[in-house]
Amino acid sequence: MNYAENPYQSPTLGMAAQADVEQRADFITKTYLHLAGAIVAFVALEAVLLNMPFTEQLVETMIGGQFSWLIVLGAFMAVSWIANSWALSGASIGKQYLGLCLYVVAEAVIFVPLLWMANSISEDGNIIATAAVTTLGLLCVLTAVVFLTRADFSFLRSILMFGGIAAIGLIVCGIVFGFALGPIFTYAMIALACGYILYSTSNVLHHYRIGQHVAASLALFAAVALLFWYILRLFMSRD
Repeated sequence: MNYAENPYQSPTLGMAAQADVEQRADFITKTYLHLAGAIVAFVALEAVLLNMPFTEQLVETMIGGQFSWLIVLGAFMAVSWIANSWALSGASIGKQYLGLCLYVVAEAVIFVPLLWMANSISEDGNIIATAAVTTLGLLCVLTAVVFLTRADFSFLRSILMFGGIAAIGLIVCGIVFGFALGPIFTYAMIALACGYILYSTSNVLHHYRIGQHVAASLALFAAVALLFWYILRLFMSRD
């Protein structure tokens, strides 16, 4: 998941915020079309992964041992770093798309245990859909806040960075020492994810350059995925 990394700075591309109206509108449109595409691809991948004959075995492998999930998280963070680096690369558009695709696949895989358990405990089968609708609703509200106010939320970068590091530390301690983080942690992570959405949306308006729509969409997708993860966990804890 994205930890408030600064957008790639390329001297050959103009800032989207300083571009003319047509170029800026084109950049924003491309960013959100790519975000929508990433979400659709994620949903399609989950539909496949959750219906494979080896899904239950995969879940047991990912979370069965005491440190299995810690290994999965470490691998996910490494893949996320590579994907972000490729998406922010100014070398070729193909490499940027490869980074976005890699990140979507990584998110789809790491979500499998959570979605599989959500399906298992949900009596009516609507818990995932409810969490998804709630996530998209919050995304729309937060996006509207940024676009209507035109506020620059780049000041959140340090807060998000330290909040992300603290969250990782607590998750690792919870796995190593075997204690549950509880609902307060879940609410705090939902707030952190909302902060990432505000920050990333603000960057789309103020800090990305023309041509960086792939990187911008990856940052937004990472924030949306983080929000969905903890909203789903919240709903599961209530079931």
